[in-house]
Order: sequence, then C-alpha cells, then structure tokens
Amino acid sequence: MPKQIISSSKAPTTGFTDKAKAPPIVQAIKAGPFLYVSGQGPLDPDTKEVVAGDIEVQTRRTMANLVAVLEAGGATLANVVNMRVCLRDTADFPRFNETFRDIMGEHKTTRTCIGGTPHRKGVNVEIDCVAYLE
Repeated sequence: MPKQIISSSKAPTTGFTDKAKAPPIVQAIKAGPFLYVSGQGPLDPDTKEVVAGDIEVQTRRTMANLVAVLEAGGATLANVVNMRVCLRDTADFPRFNETFRDIMGEHKTTRTCIGGTPHRKGVNVEIDCVAYLE
C-alpha cells in the first residue's frame, strides 16, 4: 500500500532548522485508512514565526494548523483517534485543557499530554495526531 504525502498551504511545515532549506518531514501522510499528522505548533502559516501570546493563543493557532492539515487529508476533528501533546510548562495544563475542550467540542479522542521542551524557542505547545478515514 503506497503512502500519500498530504500538504496544506494553510499550515506551516515544521521540522526546519534553517528556513531557507526544505524541512526533512512532511505535514501528513495518508496510509491506508489512516492520516498521520506531524506535530504542529503555534506558527504563522505565512511567516513560519511563532505567534506571540499565552498558552490559549498558542493552542488555538496550533489547533488551527492541525485542522488545516486534517482538511487537506480529507479529515476533520471528528476523525481523530489519537493526539499527542507536548507542553513546555506543565503549569499551563489547566488553561491548555480548557482551550482544547472548547476547540474539540463534542469530538472525543485519546490523548497523551507530556511536559517537555519543544525544539523551537517560544513554542509552548506542539500537537500531532492520527485520524481514521473510514
């Protein structure tokens, strides 16, 4: 079964260390009935710069990027079966979780949320996901 690379101009491709070079990853890959979305962060899709703001602002931008990639792959939040979240500061969890709840609405998923250090300065949240397409 061949894999299909998915991309959206409405979200940045992360994973770059030098904006002048193409990143070594893609936004998403569709394989069989699954869509695997690379970690999205609070980056402006046009400038690839980190958006200023608190955890709520950064979570909303991150989720908007994630939704844009899902849509490019023919999915919505309703298709998501698993998410992984990395928070730079675990003290942000309560505000992150309420913002996440607001965005997800009635859509339920499994999720792991850990504290860690995202690779880019100023990024306080990163989220990846797997969506089931059938």
